[in-house]
Amino acid sequence: MKKLKSHFWYNKRQRNGIFFLLGLIILLQGIYFFGLPLVNKPGELTELPLEEIASFQLQIDSLKSIEIEKRKPKIYPYNPSFITDYKGYQLGMSTKEINKLLKHRADGKYINSAKHFQKVTGVSDSLLAVMSPNFKFPDWVVVKNKSTKKKDVYIGKKNNITIEKQDLNLVTAIQLKEIYGIGEKLSERIVKFRASLNGFISDDQLSEVYGLTPEVIDRVLERYTVLSKPTFKKLNVNTATFKEVLRLPYIDYELTKKIFDYRDEVAELQSIEELKLIEGFPLELYDKIIVYLEAK
Repeated sequence: MKKLKSHFWYNKRQRNGIFFLLGLIILLQGIYFFGLPLVNKPGELTELPLEEIASFQLQIDSLKSIEIEKRKPKIYPYNPSFITDYKGYQLGMSTKEINKLLKHRADGKYINSAKHFQKVTGVSDSLLAVMSPNFKFPDWVVVKNKSTKKKDVYIGKKNNITIEKQDLNLVTAIQLKEIYGIGEKLSERIVKFRASLNGFISDDQLSEVYGLTPEVIDRVLERYTVLSKPTFKKLNVNTATFKEVLRLPYIDYELTKKIFDYRDEVAELQSIEELKLIEGFPLELYDKIIVYLEAK
């Protein structure tokens, strides 16, 4: 027994320590269960006010809406003549409608208006209403669509047969190949040169197409002439960069350098006619160059 008692024998200091430890444990347990109302007991759920729950739900819904909007594909303005089969599928066109458009394009023909697009493809009015706001046509096509007066049609005669000339800015490569002396390469070269100019402003620009003889040009002009002149967004020669001016038709590197040297010398061109004062400026091209340039 004495040996057993020795294991439970504590001095006063040790007993005080044990009591202090027990008291501390009891105090912490009491704080845990009764003194921390914001902390849940094991197995219990915190009930939040309905206003807070509604506010959280609104924030979640708002974030979901933003994320859904971000994932939606953005639609930029496009030329309907160049819709691919994949883009047509994305826009909601059927396979049959897409094939009609591709065949129309393969024949060297273009779309010139929303109604023309519907006529070629056969899309419904509802789909056209969704697609047409994003249609973007070249400037010279827009000008032609706005012009509906008969005065824009040139009537000529050959061998006592009345010929109604068509627009040189709308003729396709396929149509040009019908003219004697123009093959596939020449027809594509004419269309490509027209695109580089953003449209012809006069019939005489045909003579600038490499490989076109005067005889062939005469045959072209028997059927076609410039009816709808393109409009251009002119470049301010006083603020334009060297590369911007160099990219313009009829202006090469040497002429661009002369223009900028002159601009540095006078600080600012007061009138676009000052271009004529530049030494070595091609005066014969002045009327064609100022189509793309202005001085402000």
